[in-house]
Amino acid sequence: QVQLVESGGGLVQPGGSLRLSCAVSRNILSADSLGWYRQAPGKERELVASITRGAETNYADPVKGRITISRSFAENTMYLRMNSLKPEDTAVYYCHANYAGANYWGKGTLVTVSS
Repeated sequence: QVQLVESGGGLVQPGGSLRLSCAVSRNILSADSLGWYRQAPGKERELVASITRGAETNYADPVKGRITISRSFAENTMYLRMNSLKPEDTAVYYCHANYAGANYWGKGTLVTVSS
C-alpha cells in the first residue's frame, strides 16, 4: 500500500499564490506517473496536472501558465505551485500516484480562493 499525504492548502485572496505538497510513502522514482486532481463543490474530480516518469508534464487548459507541477526525488515529494489564483480554483486538491497500473490517492487538501 502507498500512502500520500497532502499539505499546503488554505485560504488565499484572488491573485495570490500557494504551494501544495504531497509526501509519498513509496519511492517516486518508480512511479509511472504523479499528478494533482481537484474537485469543486457539485462537480466531478478533474485533472489539474500530471508528470510521467520521463518528466513529461500535462496541464489542464484552465490552469496552463499559472500552475507548475514538480517533484523532489530527495524528499520523495511532489509539489503543485499555483500562481494568479482565481475563485474558480477553489476546490479540494488530491494528489495521485500510479505504480504499475495501481492508483493511489491522498485524502485531499482544501484550497479556497476568496477575498
